[in-house]
Amino acid sequence: MFYWLMKYVVVGPLLRGIFRPWVVGLENIPAEGAVILASNHLSFIDSIFLPLEVDRHVSFLAKSDYFTRRGIKGWATKAFMNATGQLPIDRSGGKASEASLNTGLAVLARGEILGIYPEGTRSPDGKLYRGRTGVARMILEAGVPVVPVAMVDTAKIMPIGTRLPKIGRIGIIVGKPLDFSRFDGMEGDRFILRSVTDEIMYELQRLGAQEYVDVYATTVKEKRATLSQ
Repeated sequence: MFYWLMKYVVVGPLLRGIFRPWVVGLENIPAEGAVILASNHLSFIDSIFLPLEVDRHVSFLAKSDYFTRRGIKGWATKAFMNATGQLPIDRSGGKASEASLNTGLAVLARGEILGIYPEGTRSPDGKLYRGRTGVARMILEAGVPVVPVAMVDTAKIMPIGTRLPKIGRIGIIVGKPLDFSRFDGMEGDRFILRSVTDEIMYELQRLGAQEYVDVYATTVKEKRATLSQ
């Protein structure tokens, strides 16, 4: 109830009025049944505007740090993340990654929409980076269609490191569903997982016309952090 109240009564109408998002291809999202929305990730507000424009409930996997911060600000952040349908995951790897996978699979088992960022983190410079194969594993284990989504200009509205967004328009381009049923039962094959992931990234690049870089975004961020020390 809180999610829908925020979306249609409190926050949604206000954000639509201020940022006037434009959307192409919304009809490509199935009206019912489990589906994964695989999106590029340019800004924190990606997880706000995409669910805002989709008629169905969308759950995103978000880093657990957002849910564990202290104080009033921490409480407000947690409340906001819950209100926008985001689920906490631990990105430290190992058993934590397995738990994240199970969290996503639980959403899909309920026949709902799961939002995923294959890059695993926000792009540090607006380019599209290599996808993580954990996304492909979830797709094959759940056996659900994947709808690619390109967020446009969200980094211009709220760049990394800023607390408040600028006023401007953002765009959302929704591609046609991708079917990977030909790989059923092959979620344990790392070459298949890479192939599925690369196909998704190719489609995201085609939709959003971002420059593609075949390295992980986290690697770029780590190198920049080292150079700045």
